[in-house]
Amino acid sequence: MSTESGAVGLAIEPPRWRGRVRAWSGSAAYARTTDILIVLAAAALPWSTSLLAVFMLLWLVAVIPTIDWEQFILDLAQPAFALPVALVALAVIGLAWSETSWAERLQGIKPLSKLLLLPFLLGYFQRSQRGLLVFLAFLVSCALLMMLSWIVLALPQLKLAHTASDGVPVKNYLDQSQEFALCAFALALPALTALRARQWRIAAGAIALMLLFAGNMLYVVSARTALVYMPVLLILFASLHLSRRATRLLFAAVAVTSLLVWTTSPYLRQRIADVSIEYRAQDTSGIASTAQRLTYWRKSVKFIAAAPWLGHGTGSIRQMFTQDAIGQTGLQAEVINNPHNQTLNVGVQWGLLGILLLYAMWTSHVRLFAGRDLVTWIGLAVVVQNITSSLLNSHLADFHEGWMYVIGVGVAGGMALRARRPEKIVVDGTAARPK
Repeated sequence: MSTESGAVGLAIEPPRWRGRVRAWSGSAAYARTTDILIVLAAAALPWSTSLLAVFMLLWLVAVIPTIDWEQFILDLAQPAFALPVALVALAVIGLAWSETSWAERLQGIKPLSKLLLLPFLLGYFQRSQRGLLVFLAFLVSCALLMMLSWIVLALPQLKLAHTASDGVPVKNYLDQSQEFALCAFALALPALTALRARQWRIAAGAIALMLLFAGNMLYVVSARTALVYMPVLLILFASLHLSRRATRLLFAAVAVTSLLVWTTSPYLRQRIADVSIEYRAQDTSGIASTAQRLTYWRKSVKFIAAAPWLGHGTGSIRQMFTQDAIGQTGLQAEVINNPHNQTLNVGVQWGLLGILLLYAMWTSHVRLFAGRDLVTWIGLAVVVQNITSSLLNSHLADFHEGWMYVIGVGVAGGMALRARRPEKIVVDGTAARPK
């Protein structure tokens, strides 16, 4: 009898290795290692898609053993956590009514799958106290890229990759503009805070870096989408952080600077002048970006009207454009899988239900950043930039801009939530277990 009892006791005793894993994953050294991985991911983002993917995967593997699953489930009840998952879940369910090939259906899930990491990032940075290092790593990395951009403008042979645009060392000018604009506006609050505290060196450094980022976009290379979201971010910053008098002075300075830039930047004038040329384009033999977008949007609205509630299913965009191109010529015959508008991208595939989830997610993330400190300003700038730029691109679904959103909202959102629940933080950057 006693032997049987001993056997039962041995059977139900948890293996020792589990306790060792818990102790190791709960150590300060493990927390630092996990933080380093996300810092490296942020630093890699401006340079390499492969390195970003590797570091994010390693970070996820490292963070899973540290998760308090009971708290994680409770957090999923919050809209900021749940809605990204719901949008991906809709994409998975949308496989059922899509009529395209299974390869294209599965490919249609991929652009939004990165949103699944948002709950993990939001949860993790409620515990980690090193979130600002993530943003600092991204800023330093972008600053190095910006310096190299000026260099390769004069010496194109120093490019690190084959790019279509002068002044773009890696990737493309769309991604580069998104990075530089975010960095410039993120620095605005530290510059203002330093000016108010009469910390002249810090203020001068922040302002100089802002001007270098902005100057690169205005004189070297820039996406015209930036000319849409930069005024929005400027107005948002002024409304949140400046008095009426300071706002008037800022806008007057911006108006004078804009006039000066217009008269001294042939690049910017040409980019604006190209809009009218592109609008009149009838095919893709020359520059036709504006006409292409208008064509994509008109067709996408037509596709949504044909299946307004649930759309045509996951991965259906290319199929819809292929069917519509039959018998057409010029721009009307172009087949694409990206309508260059995030709302239309979602609407064609998942209808008004998808659009509702998309805007609910954006709204929930805006509401995370109701404060006036640096973290909430960075998070708000990330969300507003993504919403505004998604009017002219599918930036949530795009790889680079989508990861900027996921990392930016995940880190800043977790830190903002942590600030509301400070009792869960301990000195070494890990969370105290709920009692």
